[in-house]
Amino acid sequence: MTQWERLQQLDTVYSQRAFDLYNRDEFPMEVRHYLAHWIEGQDWERASRDSSQAAFLFQVLLENLDNQFSRFAQEKDSFLLQRNFRRYKQNFQVSVLLLPKLSLYTCLCVCVCLFVCLFKNIIHCFIWQVMEHSIRCLEEQQDEFDFKYQTHLMDCEANFLSDISAMLDAADVLRSALIDEELVDWKRRQQKSCIGAPDDTSLEHLEKWFTQIIECMFQLQKFLQKLDELVGKMTYDNDPILVRKPPLKSRVDTLLTHLIKSSFVVETQPSMPQGRGPLVLRTNVQFSVKVRSDSNIIQHFYYPTPQIHDCYLKYHVCIYMCLYCRFRKFNVLGTLSKALNMAESMNGGMVADFRHLTLKDQKVGGGGKGINDLSLSVTEELHRITFQTQFDYQGLSVPLETSSLPVVVVSNSSQQQSAWASVLWFNMLCSDPKNVKFFETSPAATWPQFGEMLSWQFLSCGKRGLDSDQLETLAIKLFGKQQSYDSCKISWTKFSKENLPDTNFTLWVWLDGILTLVKLYLSDLWSDGSIMGFVSKGKERLLLKKKQNGTFLLRFSESIKDGGITFSWVQYANDGTPSVQTVKPFTSTDLKQIALPDILCNFRIMVAENIPVNPLCYLYPNTPKDQAFGKYYSEKTGGELFVTFYILWTFPLNQRFFIRLLKCSSD
Repeated sequence: MTQWERLQQLDTVYSQRAFDLYNRDEFPMEVRHYLAHWIEGQDWERASRDSSQAAFLFQVLLENLDNQFSRFAQEKDSFLLQRNFRRYKQNFQVSVLLLPKLSLYTCLCVCVCLFVCLFKNIIHCFIWQVMEHSIRCLEEQQDEFDFKYQTHLMDCEANFLSDISAMLDAADVLRSALIDEELVDWKRRQQKSCIGAPDDTSLEHLEKWFTQIIECMFQLQKFLQKLDELVGKMTYDNDPILVRKPPLKSRVDTLLTHLIKSSFVVETQPSMPQGRGPLVLRTNVQFSVKVRSDSNIIQHFYYPTPQIHDCYLKYHVCIYMCLYCRFRKFNVLGTLSKALNMAESMNGGMVADFRHLTLKDQKVGGGGKGINDLSLSVTEELHRITFQTQFDYQGLSVPLETSSLPVVVVSNSSQQQSAWASVLWFNMLCSDPKNVKFFETSPAATWPQFGEMLSWQFLSCGKRGLDSDQLETLAIKLFGKQQSYDSCKISWTKFSKENLPDTNFTLWVWLDGILTLVKLYLSDLWSDGSIMGFVSKGKERLLLKKKQNGTFLLRFSESIKDGGITFSWVQYANDGTPSVQTVKPFTSTDLKQIALPDILCNFRIMVAENIPVNPLCYLYPNTPKDQAFGKYYSEKTGGELFVTFYILWTFPLNQRFFIRLLKCSSD
């Protein structure tokens, strides 16, 4: 049965609304009727976006009109329909000739609009019409009870209650999919996005699903209340309403409670305006956090359903910080309670946006701060911010509570680097936001987990993650050469506490220094792939010695704590022997004065007779230097300004060279 045929079975009130849509010349009702099977079998949504598909469907529509015209020509009683279908086709063609693009678009959009409206009527109006019709039947049956058999009324009531039970079964399946799967998946995506993952954390779809299911549950609640009115008018022995309604009401309330509680989430995790990243807070520095209700029923109940405008719906949020008792304690300063509202939302949801909160150390015991007796550092202490509110509607009162992901609280900016390491490690490995004891027995990370997390950091800082070669270089640095690194693991201690071999800094300090360098000075070069970054010295020489004279590459220094970048190039002696030369790494201090593209542009070697030569010709593998970096060169500035570095090298043939780095001058 087509949707058009099902539509004709509705009551006049509902079917007339759909028929009214076709009282226009753009898309006559006769066309919709006789071509119903073909119309409902097409992808009109795609056609509304794809002009070629729209043109194709338009031609098929004209062919179908011809076919239908031919059928009418063979029928004696279809003279008027035959003439009408000829006129309809001519109208469509004339519209296309007059305004080709607009008329074609309009025709298809009308089809789409009618199709969507009809689908909505079928899905929603038909279901609720059946339910309302059942209620009316029950009322009529009770009014005529003296004239009908009691068993017939009992069957009607039992069937109606069975329908409600079936709807609750379906709703419970949807609830499980929404809360146990979709919501859990969204929370994990949000957790990963806090540490740089490019995951979609929009709540638009979740809000739509929560709102629609909760609306249905409140509608069922109204039906059950109507049954109470029927029982108040009349009841009888073995009345199924008295027996079966209470457990159904309990199921509705349980589903509503679970849905409403689960819909209360933290939309934007705590963060400072100029912080290292989300979930790192500093005492006496303001931070913000936003909570949201995914059940946007205020908008849906107050505005489109005026018959319940007198209902009472209360939302109010109170905030307090819940800390693991052995850790430090804080006072939360600022506006600690706000009403959920739509004014502070960018997309119409119900939110409470706390923008000016501050943490202050709370004195405990004999005047000292909280005690940590587990030998955890300050940056390993995890705390949660908890939000509470109360939902009241139609006699249903539901206490709501949600918590932020664990935050790390520091007292000075020098601790932010270690704090961010803790945030990365927790959110990479733990999906339980209540586990504030995580660092008491912190698990190790597998290399796939660790490598993915590192790639997110570079994606956040430089708009490009790590490729397979860069990840392999880091894996070799950590685990040595392996056939596969999937089973390799790195511990929290090795990541953030133990110094790298032959250095006085940890793996994280080294990586974070590079990330900072990329973010502040190398973002564009990293984003367009000009920086090879992570490559061992041995592989660097192997790669360059196979290339033409003057080929160079950019890589990160392995010996500088706060991040450094250097470049190496290949040059050939008179006998054709290749050698690879490297300059002293440039740090943030250097790059703050001169941008790396300008360094590459003005780099010189003083050769025989003091002739300056730039040995850098091709960015690996074979891109001309100016083609790779020309768009980043700065314009010359007035006056002479030279910043000169001299590095003494001994090249083959015992020639002595001086490397000079010049900044552009006006001459």
